[in-house]
Amino acid sequence: MENHASDEADVKHQTNEEQQNIIINPNFDDGLNNWNGRACKTVLHKSMDGGRIVPLSGQVFAAATDRKDTWNGIQQEISGRFQRKRVYEVTAVVRIFGNNVTSATVQATLWVLNANQREQYLAIANVQATDKNWVELKVVKHAKRNRPDHPPFYENPGFGVNIIENSEVKDGATQPWFTLGNCKLSVGQGAPRTLPPIARDTLGPHKPLGGNYILVTNRTQNWMGPAQMITDKLKLFLTYQISAWVKIGVGVSGSSMSPQNVNIAFSVDNQWVNGGQIEVIVGETWHEITGTFRLEKQPEKVMVNAQGPAPGIDLMIAALQIFPVDRRERIKCLKKQVDQVRKRDIVLKFSGLDDDSCDLFPYIVKVKQTYNSFPVGTCINRSDIDNEDFVDFFTKNFNWAVFGNELKWYWTEAERGKLNYQDADDMLDLCIGNNINVRGHCIFWEVESTVQSWLRQLNKTELMNAVQKRLTDLLTRFKGKLKHYDVNNEMLHGSFYQDRLGKGVRPLMFNIAHKLDPSALLFVNDYHVEDGDDTRSSPEKYIKLVLDLEAQGAAVGGIGIQGHIDSPVGAIVCSALDKLSVLGRPIWFTELDVSSSNEYVRGEDLEVMLWEAFAHPAVEGIMLWGFWELSMNRENANLVDGEGEVNEAGKRFLEVKQEWLSHAYGIINDESEFTFRGYHGTYAIEVCTPAGIVLKTFIVEKGDAPLVLSIDLSYL
Repeated sequence: MENHASDEADVKHQTNEEQQNIIINPNFDDGLNNWNGRACKTVLHKSMDGGRIVPLSGQVFAAATDRKDTWNGIQQEISGRFQRKRVYEVTAVVRIFGNNVTSATVQATLWVLNANQREQYLAIANVQATDKNWVELKVVKHAKRNRPDHPPFYENPGFGVNIIENSEVKDGATQPWFTLGNCKLSVGQGAPRTLPPIARDTLGPHKPLGGNYILVTNRTQNWMGPAQMITDKLKLFLTYQISAWVKIGVGVSGSSMSPQNVNIAFSVDNQWVNGGQIEVIVGETWHEITGTFRLEKQPEKVMVNAQGPAPGIDLMIAALQIFPVDRRERIKCLKKQVDQVRKRDIVLKFSGLDDDSCDLFPYIVKVKQTYNSFPVGTCINRSDIDNEDFVDFFTKNFNWAVFGNELKWYWTEAERGKLNYQDADDMLDLCIGNNINVRGHCIFWEVESTVQSWLRQLNKTELMNAVQKRLTDLLTRFKGKLKHYDVNNEMLHGSFYQDRLGKGVRPLMFNIAHKLDPSALLFVNDYHVEDGDDTRSSPEKYIKLVLDLEAQGAAVGGIGIQGHIDSPVGAIVCSALDKLSVLGRPIWFTELDVSSSNEYVRGEDLEVMLWEAFAHPAVEGIMLWGFWELSMNRENANLVDGEGEVNEAGKRFLEVKQEWLSHAYGIINDESEFTFRGYHGTYAIEVCTPAGIVLKTFIVEKGDAPLVLSIDLSYL
């Protein structure tokens, strides 16, 4: 395909001083000086296509033409014009033209040649360009901005108070509910008289409900259902929990046994936001639907609406609750749970004490935990490890790692037969050198859009051979070096390999992987399992997936919950963990990230997830999906800014890590013992005696019985 990509470029260093553009001749006022084509031609134009295409600004624009591949384009060398550890903003306007192509992705890439002559290609921005108009290609990975100087202030937050009016439709009246669409509302009797379980978990004891429900009939569109305006009842940055009983009936379309989605949705200034969904079948009993919601900028209009089943199916909804959650109060309760789940009684028994001295000089014991053995890791990328500030934060604050892309098949074998493990090798060397364990992510990925084009073109036999070769190449190369593997990523959201190779290919992947590296724990891994946002990946469907795999002989060793979550509520997350724990497999949060424009709220979101995981006995590890601003997949999710400053969310993360270290202070008792309860991990002990100070270290492993350690002080 030949087409033209036209652009005007700008790269600026973000400082408090005047911004300095490091691009020479950005508007092509000096022709094409300092510009050239990367395996293509570059041409200046005043206009194209009979005058239809003209510069957005200035007199001319540049076009890259005679392009034969996606990486062909216009380029400029910027060596010597930038500074290390500085963050740059990149902007350009682009459009495409030619070969009847109306839309294409245009990407800005930074090519770096390192001192060891190793090439790197760093994608820094992309945009969907069209042949109709100029569009802005822009990345502001970091810009100096005003941070909030305090957490949001919630005046009269009303924690636990339902903002929905007449949620129980008492006395048969439906006001202030109204219909979305020309369906019909009436009131029925026979709904549960208790709040749904997850709502009860958050709210505690509650008076009995009246048993009324809203019945929606004459539905001719999926989106038709009861609605209510709630604009004036919402407060910015408060986290709201959503809960209701839902059920569906036969309606005018006749009986339907196919599962139907029921959704609580919010229209925020005419933009729909998911507030939770569930899959139900006509004639089944009442189901709990749950979700979360938060506003971070002031809207003009917010409406809540229950919707979802196919046209002709009646919808019943009872006891809809939308209430702000006191997440700090739940964390207090979780800390008590953590004491039972993550700590152990320790008895230090001392010998060699001078009894005469003890009467005059008590032996003082200071215990300080230096390392908590609970796995807390992060995603890293190859480009990150050349940044010494990144590496410093990484090695000081994490004991596990996962590679963002560098072990994925599309990275290690982008072209058939051309293997690239150098990036993964470099990253693994860094981790091993710092005693950091590594998860292997991922061997396969079921979502077709992530599969290389050359793989999609193979026939069944060729694809099976390629799958077996991939397993052999990867598992043999890294045998004993990677502790976990996500074997076939996101099987609840894709089925590329299963569709082409049959249902048996999934257990086959697990079993070949287990045979090649028996020491590695093999995981399933998927998203939206913990938040009620996606009916495809409910805990129930995840459980069924694992049981089906195991029934076919798959060696499933662990349950991966990705954890890309918004406005988390602890009770909802805990409910999912409770359900999944029946599988008897270790649960890991494998890709945890949270997002908020307010760093304090972001930190609270992260703290909610950390404590929920740490307090649950089935969870055995937490992996963040990055922490450094320039390496995050999500906006407003970083803990450290692009130039190395820890933000408020990062400070909260470090504070939680400090809370997960135990300390004790006191004197040796009359039985020559010192007892305390502490987290699992490594400790340093200092004993002050009449003869001097004794320093020791010890390790507390998991265990139910008290750990008794003997310490001899007689050698002083």
